[in-house]
Amino acid sequence: MLFPSSVVAPQGTLVLFGGGDDDPMLALLAGLIPGQSAIIEVLTTATRRQPARTAAAYAHSWHQLDCPHVRHLRVDETHPPDDPATLARLRKATLVFLSGGDQERLTDFLLNTEFLTILKDKYQHEAGFVLAGTSAGASAIAEFMLVYGHGWRSLKSGHIAVKPGLGLLPGVVLDQHFAERGRYPRLLHAVLAQPELLGVGLSEETGIIIRPGQPMQVFGDEVVVVVDASEVTHNNLPGLPDGQMISGHGLRLHLLVAGQQLQLRVPE
Repeated sequence: MLFPSSVVAPQGTLVLFGGGDDDPMLALLAGLIPGQSAIIEVLTTATRRQPARTAAAYAHSWHQLDCPHVRHLRVDETHPPDDPATLARLRKATLVFLSGGDQERLTDFLLNTEFLTILKDKYQHEAGFVLAGTSAGASAIAEFMLVYGHGWRSLKSGHIAVKPGLGLLPGVVLDQHFAERGRYPRLLHAVLAQPELLGVGLSEETGIIIRPGQPMQVFGDEVVVVVDASEVTHNNLPGLPDGQMISGHGLRLHLLVAGQQLQLRVPE
């Protein structure tokens, strides 16, 4: 993400993954932290069913990568985000990892909390801190996230839903399982609806890493799709009745593979 001189770039590192087999992402994360001493907190808020089992599976994988200190950080119906013990653990974390599931659960539980304030402060100011998410956990980290829209019908007005995310990646609307679930139409719709946003679609086994003051870089086996509607020459969405087909001219599309980079524009 490009930062003007008046804006201080985050000191932390952001890693977002499109879902599927998480092993490539876990290996990358293990290389970003001091494995033996790092404290990893697995946040399973998005995971509605068997969150403890999910956390245990991730802990097992990290133990095999020589990262012994992996803990399950629960925020859900019975574990409030601003519990003092939860906040104390968050402050000590080297890596916070958001599992997949339902991204709306993350925003439902975390928006307007001290937990999120601390998380943003760590990402902004703490060198060496890593924030990572997979699938729904990745979507929720961006400024906006897609929560509804299926197939070709996503090209009809009113047939997608975009909601605020946690806001740690400003100016971006992010989608995941992108190529595998045919989500191109809904991302195109999203950026035509809000042309000031950059649309980022993460395919499975593929992700992005944003290091302090550096461009976004792709890793993994598949493709990251980036859609830019900032210079469209035609957009029929404003005032279009629900159910009508959308139209846009002049969208820019990028297909990025492992090792390629893109500078993210700064929201005005």
